[in-house]
Amino acid sequence: MSEQKAAEVAILGGGCFWCVEAVYLEARGVTRVESGYMGGQVDHPTYEAVCGGATGHAEVVRLEFDPAVISYRDILEIFFTIHDPTTLNRQGNDVGTQYRSVIFTTSPEQAEIAHKVIGEMGLVWDAPIVTEVKPQETWYKAEDYHQNYFAQHPLQGYCAFVVAPKVAKFRKTFTDRLKA
Repeated sequence: MSEQKAAEVAILGGGCFWCVEAVYLEARGVTRVESGYMGGQVDHPTYEAVCGGATGHAEVVRLEFDPAVISYRDILEIFFTIHDPTTLNRQGNDVGTQYRSVIFTTSPEQAEIAHKVIGEMGLVWDAPIVTEVKPQETWYKAEDYHQNYFAQHPLQGYCAFVVAPKVAKFRKTFTDRLKA
């Protein structure tokens, strides 16, 4: 009888959580995706407070994944392909620390892998990678209306012009990682 690995958790911030969430909802091996907030000094922040930039929180997604199907390294390779890790505190027109590129790790092994992948990705990008790697902090799930946002609002302006191209890039680049 073979030993089955338990689900693992990855927590990533790469700009607006709608973009990151939409991509990982389509990734084979990812069993759960939630949008939320992490890394700030305010308990139970609201979306409005986080968007104001004073809470210190980043918009992040919390992924549960089956490491027998998709590795943490694969999760990070997708992450570094779908957002720009070289822009400090911004993704496109989304500007502020809440949109920073950040990996919150759940173990020393994840931190080691994250630093290794950042080193490798540094050879791909034309500018230095500014992605933070930090141990996980308190997780705050975002309001219900933010969950599965792109699927519910694909024609909303931001979704059509910002989220959809990231999802299309994921589908094109990682065809072998798409859910059936």
